[in-house]
Amino acid sequence: MTINYFSNYNIVNVYNKRSIKSALVTQILYGQKLKIIFKYKEWLKIKLLNDGYKGYITKKKFITKFKPTHKISELKSIIYRHPKNFTKYNSKKFLPFASKIQILKKHKNFIMFGNQKWLNVKDISPINKKEKNFLKILNLFKDCKYKWGGKTFNGIDCSALIQIFYQYNEKYFPRDTKDQIKYSKINLKRKNFKKGDLIFWKSHVAVCINSKKLVHAYGPEKRVIIMPIKKTIYRIEKTATLKVKKISKI
Repeated sequence: MTINYFSNYNIVNVYNKRSIKSALVTQILYGQKLKIIFKYKEWLKIKLLNDGYKGYITKKKFITKFKPTHKISELKSIIYRHPKNFTKYNSKKFLPFASKIQILKKHKNFIMFGNQKWLNVKDISPINKKEKNFLKILNLFKDCKYKWGGKTFNGIDCSALIQIFYQYNEKYFPRDTKDQIKYSKINLKRKNFKKGDLIFWKSHVAVCINSKKLVHAYGPEKRVIIMPIKKTIYRIEKTATLKVKKISKI
């Protein structure tokens, strides 16, 4: 019988091969469900159950019993070590947006989710809360650095920026752009863009925030940035020799 595990680590890097020098392909958030496919010395091959993504991580001890009650609704939430003096006992560690937690204890405006691990209640929302406004979520990541394979405040790539909206809302959406293109059934044939339009290139994706501007995690600018739609299309065609492959809806 295959055991389902839950990550009890703030962020776990997932690699393409059994080497930290190989490409980072995605990251596991706290509370995310996974399966271990096989073990090899100091490495595990895992499968993430929210999107079926597979990769390699360094060997860790995950938990098997976990009932999430809340999730992180801010870009990052400070983890505190003590329920009485939260300024003094700031651990200087964070949980990233969309992490899932189980409230174990409460103290005034703070909750405990692990052994002497506390969060401010302002940073969390009930696990079943939905956020339909995609801009509210994407704006959290504005000016975060671009990071291939990243999906947190420490860095995020273009496809993760779109997927994190769905992940927060407990909906399936593929991790990589090539799979997102296939999964997005709608193919809009238009030159006048609208809010919520997803613009796909061969290896890139952006989302329109209105009829004139889009937001994306853009490698050449090294960050999540808002740019004019038409200028972006022109720039990508000229610098990367890529034309728009598909237009869909978020």
